[in-house]
Amino acid sequence: MAHLASKRNLWFTISLVVIIPGLISLIFSGLKLGIDFTGGTLWEVRFDRPTAAATIESVLHEAGVEHVVVQRSGPAEEETYLIRMNEVKEGSAQKAELAKALENTAGPFTELEFSTVGGAVSTEIRNRAVLAIALASLGILGYIAYAFRNTQNPILYGSSALIAMLHDVLIVLGVFSILGLLFNVQIDALFITALLTVIGFSVHDTIVVFDRIRENLARHPDESFEQVVDYSLAQTVVRSLNTSLTVVFTLLALVLFGGGSTRIFVLALLIGIISGTYSSIFNASQLLVAWQNGEIQHLFNRLFRSRPSAALPRA
Repeated sequence: MAHLASKRNLWFTISLVVIIPGLISLIFSGLKLGIDFTGGTLWEVRFDRPTAAATIESVLHEAGVEHVVVQRSGPAEEETYLIRMNEVKEGSAQKAELAKALENTAGPFTELEFSTVGGAVSTEIRNRAVLAIALASLGILGYIAYAFRNTQNPILYGSSALIAMLHDVLIVLGVFSILGLLFNVQIDALFITALLTVIGFSVHDTIVVFDRIRENLARHPDESFEQVVDYSLAQTVVRSLNTSLTVVFTLLALVLFGGGSTRIFVLALLIGIISGTYSSIFNASQLLVAWQNGEIQHLFNRLFRSRPSAALPRA
C-alpha cells in the first residue's frame, strides 16, 4: 500500500471516468422520479397464474390509465408486480374497474400494497429531501473543520471530505439516472434515506483516515506530508476494506434475494458504500496531498489566469 499518494492522478482519473457518464445522463435525462416526488399510486399485486408486465401495462392503458410503469417484484415464481400509475383513490369506482380488468385478462390476484401520494405532498417531500441533503453537507463541513481545528488548515480537511462525499453522491445519482434511462428505474423517498446513509458512511471512513494522518503528522514531523499520508493509509486501508466488505456482502444478498419494494434502497446503499470506501482512501486524502504540494492552486491558476489585456494604441 506504499506510494498510493504518488499515484493520485490515476485515482482522480478513475473517479472522473466513473462519474462523467452518469453526469451526462443526469444533465440530459435527469432522474426518473417515483410517486413520492411526482404524485400518483403504487399498487403491488401478486397473481395466481403466470403473466407479464407488458400484459398488465396494456390492460391498464386500455382501462384509461395514461401513465403506468410495471415492474416485477421478488422471485419470478411468485408473479408479484409493482404498478406505478396516475393517482387512483382507495375504494373508488376507478380502482374497482382496474381490478376487474386485471382479473379478466391476467387472472385473480392478491393485493399486497396500495398507496397514493398527492401532488402537494410529493412537492413537499421533494423540497424537504433537497433541504436535508444540503443541511447534512453543511453540518459535515462544519463538524470536520471543528474536529481538525488543531491542524494547519482545518477548512481543507472539511472541504476534502465534502468533495469526497460529493463524489459518492454523484456516482449514486449518475448510476440511477442511467438505470432510469435504460430500464425505467424510478427513485422514491427511500432513495433519499439511502443517500443520507451513504453520506454518513463516506464521511465516517474519511474521518478515520484523516485522524490517523493528524496523529502521524505529530509523530513524524521530519517526514514529508506525502510520506505521512502513505503511511497513514497503510495503517487504515485494511480496516476500511474489512468494514466495507462485511456491509457489501450483506447488501448484495439483499439486492439478489430481498423484496422488490426495498431493492432500490439497498442498491443505492450498495453503490454508495463501494464508492465511499474508494473515495475515502483514494480521493479525500489525495486531495490533501495535492493541496499541500500546491497542485490544486497551480491548476486553478492555469484555468482562471486572466489574459493580459492588449496594449492601447498611443494617441
